[in-house]
Amino acid sequence: MSVKKLFDLGGKVALVTGGSRGLGLQMAEALGEMGARVAITARKQGELDEAVAHLAALGIEAAAFPADLGKAEIVPGLVDAVLARFGTVDVLVNNAGTTWGAPAEDYPAEGWHKVMNLNLHGTFFLTQAVAKRCMIPRRSGKVVIVASVAGLFGNPPEMQTVAYNTSKGALVNMTRALAAEWGPHGINVNAICPGFFPSKMAKGLLAQIEGAVVARTPLRRLGNDEDLKGTVVFLASDASRHVTGQYVAVDGGACIS
Repeated sequence: MSVKKLFDLGGKVALVTGGSRGLGLQMAEALGEMGARVAITARKQGELDEAVAHLAALGIEAAAFPADLGKAEIVPGLVDAVLARFGTVDVLVNNAGTTWGAPAEDYPAEGWHKVMNLNLHGTFFLTQAVAKRCMIPRRSGKVVIVASVAGLFGNPPEMQTVAYNTSKGALVNMTRALAAEWGPHGINVNAICPGFFPSKMAKGLLAQIEGAVVARTPLRRLGNDEDLKGTVVFLASDASRHVTGQYVAVDGGACIS
C-alpha cells in the first residue's frame, strides 16, 4: 500500500466531539480533507451551524448533532442520530472538554463534577456506545482520545485545575485499558496530549502566562490552528494500524523541559 493510501480516509465516517470550534474544528478539517465524512457535536447549535458551513466551504461533507456530553443519558440518542445520518462511525475523536479553576483545598464539588462528567464520563460512555454498536461488530475502528499534557505532570503555580488534570490523567490510562481490551476486536485506541493552544478555554489563562509558557517550551511557540492536523490523521488512518495504547504529546516539547 502506498503511503498516500495509508493516510487516505475516503469512505470513512468520523465523529468529532467538541467539533464546532478550536481544536475540534481543526481536527474535523483535517479528517475531512483526507476524505472522511464528518459528524460534529457540541452544545451550541449556532456554533455547530457555523462550523458545518465552514467545512462545507472547504468541500467537506459534514453534519451537526447538538448534544451535552456532560449528561450520560443523551449518549444513546446521539449515536442513534449519527448512525441514521451516516450509517456507521469508523473514527471517533473524543475532544469535548471543560475546566474549572480553584485551589485544591477549596475546590467546589460543583466544579469537580462538571469537569468529570464531561471530560471523563462523557468520553467513556460515548466511546463504549460507538465501539459496541459500530466497531466491535465490524472488528475495526479508530478511537482518538484528546487528553492533555496536564494529565502527565503537575501544574505551574499559576494554574489551579486539579479536576482537569485528574480527568486528563485518567483519559491517558483509559486509552491504555481500552486498547488492551479492544485490540482483539481490531480497534486502535490512542491519545493526543496537546500543550498550550490559544483555544477559547485557554485564552484567559494565556493572557497572563503566555510569555512564561513560551520561554519554557523548547520550540519557543504555542500550538496553532494546524498543529494537531497531522497527528489526528495519522491516528485515524491505516498509517497507525500497528499503534495502539499510546499517547502523543503535541506541545512543542514542553513536557520534556
